[in-house]
Amino acid sequence: MDDFKIDEIEKKIDEAFQKVSSLEDLERLRIFYLGRKGVLSKLTGRLPKFSLEERRKMGIQINFLKQRIEDLLQDKEKQLKESLKSTQPIIDMGLPGITQPIGYMHPLTQVIEEICGIFIRMGFSVIEGPEIETEYNNFTALNIALEHPSRDVFDTFYLKVSSSNSKHQKLLLRSHTSPVQIRVMMKEKPPLAIVVPGKVYRPDAVDASHSFMFHQVEGFLVDREVKFSDLKGVLYKFAQSIFGENIKIRFRPHYFPFTEPSAEVDISCIICKGEGCSVCSKKGWLEILGCGMIHPQVLRNVGINPKVWKGFAFGMGVERITMLKYGINDIRLFFDNDLRFLEQF
Repeated sequence: MDDFKIDEIEKKIDEAFQKVSSLEDLERLRIFYLGRKGVLSKLTGRLPKFSLEERRKMGIQINFLKQRIEDLLQDKEKQLKESLKSTQPIIDMGLPGITQPIGYMHPLTQVIEEICGIFIRMGFSVIEGPEIETEYNNFTALNIALEHPSRDVFDTFYLKVSSSNSKHQKLLLRSHTSPVQIRVMMKEKPPLAIVVPGKVYRPDAVDASHSFMFHQVEGFLVDREVKFSDLKGVLYKFAQSIFGENIKIRFRPHYFPFTEPSAEVDISCIICKGEGCSVCSKKGWLEILGCGMIHPQVLRNVGINPKVWKGFAFGMGVERITMLKYGINDIRLFFDNDLRFLEQF
């Protein structure tokens, strides 16, 4: 039993615990003595080498040593935690926390969601399409003639890359969201009721009312019995929903290659209530969108028989709607990323 050295181990335990200065050191000491491969585990493994009487005495000593180590660990842990509490700053849980700044949904995003929500409640579905388009989808399929000025490089962003499809050679940044109308009608059979939100691009000089990139919402409906009066009813409901029940609406004859007949839609000025002011140029009316019955040739271009199916379409600029809705006088404010502006919405 002389090589058991219990007294020597106890002496080393006292020295080790005096050197402990952190909870990490204490944990390492616990593993060293009480771990699966620790000192006490090794002592217990040596017991079978001794006689029954010696094992009994050693077992009592080992249990006593284990209890002493556990008591020392517990006391030292309590001492260290008390020491840490005295050195850490007192936190007043009653004080208000530090508020983290939160983001704000962009006013254009809010209005796009509001517009789409209005038409969803009327039975329309929302579909998005690619911003890089073929010349065919952007112009030809929409009955826009080759000599139309909108096809000019001064009015459209053409890309240097070409489509792999020989029929649709030129690629461009779409100048309106109407190409999605073509894509949907080529793939799906009527009846259809779709709204298409998205970005569009035109090489305009940037000023208070123009930008080379802006947002549109296109909408169209195709069915067997569709009349211009249906279009008027849908747009009148839309105008009331977004500008208020007291808004007035009027349709003015216009020309678009992809609709016939075509019209531009005005609302009574939301500033002067139709009396005439600087915002409406003393006219009492503000233009908000263009619309019309889908041209029969457009239906033929997508494989729909115009003698069986009819439809209407409309398109609006989201920036225009948002500026009127919130009284914003400069389109550039939408893209300046100024939190002072965005926080107002």
